[in-house]
Amino acid sequence: MAGVTTASNCSLSKLQSLHGIFAVYKKQGPTSADVLNALKKALLKEAGVANPNPRKRKKQPLKIGHGGTLDSNASGVLVVGIGEGTKMLTTMLAGSKKYTAVAELGKATDTLDVTGNVVDEKNFDHITKETLEEKLKEYTGEIMQVPPLYSALKKDGKRMSVLLKQGQEVEAKPARPVTVYSLSLQDFSPPLFTIDVECGGGFYVRSLIDDLGKALSSCAHIKELTRTKQGQFTLEEHALREDRWMLADVSQALQPCPKPPEKQTNAKKAKPKDKHSPSKSEGDDEKQSSE
Repeated sequence: MAGVTTASNCSLSKLQSLHGIFAVYKKQGPTSADVLNALKKALLKEAGVANPNPRKRKKQPLKIGHGGTLDSNASGVLVVGIGEGTKMLTTMLAGSKKYTAVAELGKATDTLDVTGNVVDEKNFDHITKETLEEKLKEYTGEIMQVPPLYSALKKDGKRMSVLLKQGQEVEAKPARPVTVYSLSLQDFSPPLFTIDVECGGGFYVRSLIDDLGKALSSCAHIKELTRTKQGQFTLEEHALREDRWMLADVSQALQPCPKPPEKQTNAKKAKPKDKHSPSKSEGDDEKQSSE
């Protein structure tokens, strides 16, 4: 038993010594918070620690967080910060991201994706590949975008999506500036079409698809959404699948925190004591240094 305890303590110490960011794969279905909790549970279990009460934040044996929410219906790259790496996550929120979205023309939903209720249906026979590609150009660069009502954005400290599910009325947030670096049509098979988009922080692909449908005198919603890249992390090269949520794999994938610069001091070095100074001076210096 002593050997097992020692090994567990060693694993926990190694886990707690990790500081940086890495990426995991989020599948369709669970929320980003669900994925984070499952990852944390797996790592702590390997370290021989029972999953702690998440409400007692000050007593958590492992500090962990994610850098950008993915909708439950979305999949792909989810950047995770561990230890001091959680302080690096704000840069991931503001950084560039890439998505592949499959959308359906002719139907609009209240959530702007396939999980919602259909609230409108319109004809889309007039939309061609050429008209869609031409319209995409209008959504490239610096644009104004209204965030979806069903989102992680908060009102009075509560998520708007939660308030809506509780039957409360929620007003749309005002349009805000967002950046689209690139936007291209990958497939056009009406009523479905597929686009690739690279964007900055605060951008909602669901809102883009909804806006596109309206601009084309029809309507549209997202059927599938995959985040293929966030910052330097790509889906193919960096996102750890669930069977690799282990200490060794996380350690290998970790991008460590940059070391803080060494503090420069202008303090003058203390002069060596003069052996020939009077004993009173020696006593005064010694007393002063001890204070």
